[in-house]
Amino acid sequence: MIEVRDLHYAFGAKEVLKGVSFSAQKGEFVAILGNNGTGKSTLMLCLNKIREPKAGTVTVNEQNVLTLPRKACAKLMSYVAQKAELSDATVYDTVMLGRLPYMNWQTTPHDHALCEAVIEKLNLESLKMRAVSTLSGGEQQKVMLARALVQEPEVLLLDEPTSSLDIKNAHEMLSEVRTLCKEASLTVLMVIHDLNLALRYCDKFLFLKDGKVYRFGDKSVITEDVLEAVYGIPTRLITVDGETMIAPVAQGRCNG
Repeated sequence: MIEVRDLHYAFGAKEVLKGVSFSAQKGEFVAILGNNGTGKSTLMLCLNKIREPKAGTVTVNEQNVLTLPRKACAKLMSYVAQKAELSDATVYDTVMLGRLPYMNWQTTPHDHALCEAVIEKLNLESLKMRAVSTLSGGEQQKVMLARALVQEPEVLLLDEPTSSLDIKNAHEMLSEVRTLCKEASLTVLMVIHDLNLALRYCDKFLFLKDGKVYRFGDKSVITEDVLEAVYGIPTRLITVDGETMIAPVAQGRCNG
């Protein structure tokens, strides 16, 4: 599990995170939600030690990752950035980079077996000798996810993993992540703007507003009042084929 307590971060004099606290259990898929500029991506970078918080603790299985060496931290937590890294390295070699926290002088049979298993799991076998730079955006995101998974983390951090994907690939990726989350008892924290995708696949919902936690919990925290308070626009919760969906209320129409 991961437990975040009283996390603060500032860019110069501007405080971005103002005492963020929450926890997530093994096997939980958590959406991190809120308007642009509320600190969602900054929170992910602080959790992963890419940025150093001013104050607070982040513990995974009772270990404070903020005080651990980076290699030890990488064995507990992996991170997939919003934009895939373009490289002329092959898919296989790129995925194998996820084993770096465990390597000494050379790769082991276990490293290769795990790499092959994850590539198969994400249906990347036909691409594994292709250069990552030649792949589509959706394929590149899958490669970055595979690299993160071979780290064998306890916590997986995803920063807007569907931002460059079409609707089909977005649903396929989140379905795969949810399955992995449950099968491996993996804690997943995901920054996402698409509220309906979050509703479809996530278990818990963390709303950030002005650098603070506004609401956190299961689907019961998603109400029309909360959505309007966080996003500044009226919405309606509707049911389509048994699924709850969020629809913004039209504020005006352009004629002509």
